[in-house]
Amino acid sequence: MRIAVPKEIKNREYRVALTPSGVRELAAAGHQVQVERNAGIGAGYSDADYIAAGAQISGDVESLFADADLIIKVKEPQPQECRRLRAGQVIFTYLHLAADPEQAQALMASGVTAIAYETVTASDGSLPLLAPMSEIAGRMAVSVAGYCLQKAQNGAGLLLGGVPGVSPARVTVLGGGVAGSHAAQMAVGAGADVTIVDRSLPRLRQLEVQFGTRVKTQYSTRDAVESLVRQSDVVIGSVLIRGAAAPRLVTRSMVAEMRPGSVLVDIAIDQGGCFETSRPTTHDAPTYIDEGVVHYCVTNMPGAVPRTSTAALTHATLPFIRSLADLGPAAALAADPHLQRGVNVADGAICSEPVARALGLPLRG
Repeated sequence: MRIAVPKEIKNREYRVALTPSGVRELAAAGHQVQVERNAGIGAGYSDADYIAAGAQISGDVESLFADADLIIKVKEPQPQECRRLRAGQVIFTYLHLAADPEQAQALMASGVTAIAYETVTASDGSLPLLAPMSEIAGRMAVSVAGYCLQKAQNGAGLLLGGVPGVSPARVTVLGGGVAGSHAAQMAVGAGADVTIVDRSLPRLRQLEVQFGTRVKTQYSTRDAVESLVRQSDVVIGSVLIRGAAAPRLVTRSMVAEMRPGSVLVDIAIDQGGCFETSRPTTHDAPTYIDEGVVHYCVTNMPGAVPRTSTAALTHATLPFIRSLADLGPAAALAADPHLQRGVNVADGAICSEPVARALGLPLRG
């Protein structure tokens, strides 16, 4: 199979879809892998590294797309990339279509089969291709929050862990899933006063076993969220509903009641965000002030640590890429219902029920 790995073009996106090691596995299996020139530079991989692994280097992005059967990316295809797609191709990447109707329409118009990393499932119901980036985003969220709390960043001038005789910052994590639990782990390590909110009692019990008395847990109700947000110095939003838009748990009125200089970090911004005051930002301009509160809403947080992110992503995606390449897309999807759940667009129609519902579009029958 002809596999293409384009250079990511989203703002400050330094990740690449495959490491040279991943390319070597595919080339050894007899597949032709074309990597766009300098695609891996941001993650520390040179063209020479990819050539040594068996890839061909392409300097023509138009032919790279045109010749490919399977296109592997990290972030959602940008408008100019969507225009290069065609019927008969498969694109495998993060899509987050529930918050991006323009991209959904462009993919439908292209005729491509679009498989989203974030809706591929595992036998236990987890999201194995979203998990590594959620882990990274959760861990990053705490370091980002600590930086944003500094007065020079318009924060309240607090140290997350405090010092002897001075109370630590109060951190609330909304959502106790992969990203939320990793955020809590880092916040606990920094010495913060941490509360995790979730609507699953079994998950709250698991978190209590994991953290013991180092964190507080709270069942998610409107009253609980409102009270905690008002008292918090940092709120990290990490709520996820597979394939669907993130629920807006924190209203503008709640944000307005926070102390000036408090910080909101919205890990769920790819799916529309879980704060009413959230709007997407970039690594070039990551923060803004709304209602006196610092908001960090970068849509590709793990892109800031591309070496770690690229390796973690490749480890997760490679078995699915091998399946698509070795068996062919139709046979691979028929053989694996978990991969099948990743199909968001095919034959010009939406194939994911949460995406269709979020966008108000018909679901392919």
